[in-house]
Amino acid sequence: MGEPLRIIPLGGLGEIGLNMTAFEYGDSIIVVDCGLMFPEDYMLGIDIVIPDVSYLKRNAEKVKAYIITHGHEDHTGALPFVLPQVDAPVYGTALTIGLIEEKLEEFGLAKSTLFETVRPRDRVSIGPFDIEFIRVSHSIVDGCGLAIRTPVGTVIHTGDFKMDQTPVDGEVMDYARFSEYGEAGVLLLMSDSTNVEKEGYSLSEREIGRNLEEIFRRCDGRIIVAAFSSNIHRIQQVIDAAARHKRRVVLNGKSMVANSRIAHALGYLKYPEGLMADLRDIDSIPHNEVVLLTTGSQGEPMSALTRMAMDNHKQIKVRKGDTVILSSKFIPGHEKAISTMMNHLYRRGADVIYEKVSEVHVSGHASQEELKIMLNMVRPKYFIPVHGEYRHLVLHARLASRLIPQENVIIAEDGDVVEFAPEGGFVRAGRVESGRVFVDGKGVGDVGEMVLKDRNHLAQDGMVLALVAINATTGGMVYGPEIVTRGVVFEEGRPGLIEEARKVVIEALNALNAEVKTEQLEIKEEVRRALRRYFNRTLERKPVILPMIIEI
Repeated sequence: MGEPLRIIPLGGLGEIGLNMTAFEYGDSIIVVDCGLMFPEDYMLGIDIVIPDVSYLKRNAEKVKAYIITHGHEDHTGALPFVLPQVDAPVYGTALTIGLIEEKLEEFGLAKSTLFETVRPRDRVSIGPFDIEFIRVSHSIVDGCGLAIRTPVGTVIHTGDFKMDQTPVDGEVMDYARFSEYGEAGVLLLMSDSTNVEKEGYSLSEREIGRNLEEIFRRCDGRIIVAAFSSNIHRIQQVIDAAARHKRRVVLNGKSMVANSRIAHALGYLKYPEGLMADLRDIDSIPHNEVVLLTTGSQGEPMSALTRMAMDNHKQIKVRKGDTVILSSKFIPGHEKAISTMMNHLYRRGADVIYEKVSEVHVSGHASQEELKIMLNMVRPKYFIPVHGEYRHLVLHARLASRLIPQENVIIAEDGDVVEFAPEGGFVRAGRVESGRVFVDGKGVGDVGEMVLKDRNHLAQDGMVLALVAINATTGGMVYGPEIVTRGVVFEEGRPGLIEEARKVVIEALNALNAEVKTEQLEIKEEVRRALRRYFNRTLERKPVILPMIIEI
């Protein structure tokens, strides 16, 4: 009797982002994807979020490879933080590896990382795993699903996909290979759940090209297109429309310039000589002959488009007659920032076109009918929905239950261990440590839930600093108390409040006996209690109270 196949999601099941799944058999682990997530509103000061890889660190000698399905950051962005802890070769297609290499270069890790570049239909053997890369359509070039052959059976992992019958580059999803694996027999299908709430089919990326063509035809001024820098097909369609309308293209934004350079060098992005112009030359080109491709479609505070909207960009000033196209979806949580940016663009005199008023974005994820087709092609014995919030996983599980037995549909969450035995059947074999690790500047994991709670407390109720100098021998007050508030009240507007707070501290200290007055910790706690009660009574607020006791 052989060993079981253990499948352990470490991220991406219960959230959008953080995609990472460990496949373990015997003394070998392969990790599919290694993604990040951008912070939610309550994560004050956090730059990015990465998965907790404690389990991989404890089993580092078993980890043989990272298999990356495509180049989006929710599948690659944690690599700079995870590789120094658990090193292994990174496998991916050419553009995927190119984007990863560029990112690792920033962290000084590119030279020490072993990259293995593959093409669709290539197969690689890693320990007991035989892995084939299968082409899929998505909103980035070179995306792949995976067929992972194991001693227990074959697992199909779709990666992110949709079924685009008319892709921009003509590279249609490899339906044949998925169907062939379905004919041969598939133990388990793990399938993208992002768009399970949407009925029907996702629109083809080529539809955007037609809509961009119409917008370009009627615009007389400059055209500014904001898009995700990883969406090479979208960039290609903007470039094609610019060429047809005799406009030159200017790239703006670090990632836009870098990703376009990588894609062009690898042959994924094509344009005629002389079409591209330098940002420094933009003012010398007539307005009706310019297309600016930029980052910042989500209203990020320091992005190029936001700085243009705020009239704070060194080289580009948005003027009346400019047309701004936001060619991307509004990511949940960014709506307010995007709306604010759009309002400022209108103030500058620009016309703004976005997905609510025009078809300038389509999803890269499969809708319900495509998800059914995938299930019918692969015909798995078991099914695990992946890549989505919990409701997406539940809805995808219900959808799958119409096509395969309900008892064979498994809703797993991050940290769950699902074991498939060689003789058949599966068990939930407990849990491993999982969760989210916060990255704040150069700190990785040093900001935890308690720190975030303190930051939210400070943001909501402010801080009060109480400075008192005490005679170390007698306990008598030598200086103060001095009360300083931040984020509580406008002190000049409420002078009586601060003076009253001083009196509260004096009364609290006078009430202490001589012995307690010589104990700094006791004094601190008494000052904290007195001020907490005072501000709660007068303002109905609970600011963070920081007593500072100086012994003289």
